[in-house]
Amino acid sequence: MKQTPEQKIVFLNEVLGAAYPNPKSELHYDSPFQLLVATILAAQATDRQVNIITRELFMCAPDAESLSQMELDQVRSLVSTINYYNNKAKNILEVSRILVERYQGVVPDTREALESLPGVGRKTANVVLSNAFNVPVMPVDTHVHRVSNRIGLVCTQKVEQTETELMKIIPEAWVIPFHHYLLLHGRYTCKAKKPDCANCLVSSMCDYTAKN
Repeated sequence: MKQTPEQKIVFLNEVLGAAYPNPKSELHYDSPFQLLVATILAAQATDRQVNIITRELFMCAPDAESLSQMELDQVRSLVSTINYYNNKAKNILEVSRILVERYQGVVPDTREALESLPGVGRKTANVVLSNAFNVPVMPVDTHVHRVSNRIGLVCTQKVEQTETELMKIIPEAWVIPFHHYLLLHGRYTCKAKKPDCANCLVSSMCDYTAKN
């Protein structure tokens, strides 16, 4: 008998929870500010690329105060190997200045305040809220969107719809780790072009038609 999305959630929580105990973001950071900057840089880029860049960036400017005092050309030079580095350099510099001017250098912990910052959309705000402030929200990237639809947790076209539907079926206490389960499963097993269905831990309850 076909399982409901709620039943699949229970199964995934058990199986992927065992595969990824105590999951966390693969971005490297030591503060909410560093996570915010890293997440802005991570748009259309891999965490590995971002971690290489932020290693040097955060040595030069570990907080909003120090980054806000840099020149744009300096910031540009430090992030020049990332996609869309011009816009990202402008955004993280402007974010730093706004944080210093309005928030005494502290990253705000509300969605409204975060989304008012340059380069910060809903997914970036959710990443910061979840990872830095332990708020039970669901950041949905391409991995989470793809895996959720393939498994049959949701049937959606847009990431915003995926977030809404997942929040309806995932118990609040599971939301934060569940984001990581879906993301990591998509990153390392249920890949976009070549999903490793033969070695997938959850293939028995997956709706993905191409797995056979």
